[in-house]
Amino acid sequence: MKKVFPLVSERHKPARLVEQIKGEVKKYLKRERNKSLPDDHDYWGFNCRLGQESGSAKVCHEKEIGKSLDHALAEGWEAIYLEILVEPRKRRSK
Repeated sequence: MKKVFPLVSERHKPARLVEQIKGEVKKYLKRERNKSLPDDHDYWGFNCRLGQESGSAKVCHEKEIGKSLDHALAEGWEAIYLEILVEPRKRRSK
């Protein structure tokens, strides 16, 4: 998923928009995790980037997306770019 979410709307307050974005991300991650894995892989890994625009997006962990969205709301951003790429991964042996 590569998407630009607006944080300014005539109909909704920015805090409500952030909650909608969090819900959409949660549904997307759940949908991707439920897909069948290739035989030689153990889990789905997510490569996430988040920023004001695609050029300035920084890498973040999937669990940090909510905190980053809250930070964008506090900073007063007008829009937020979110990129989540899915790939099958193997667990490393200890």
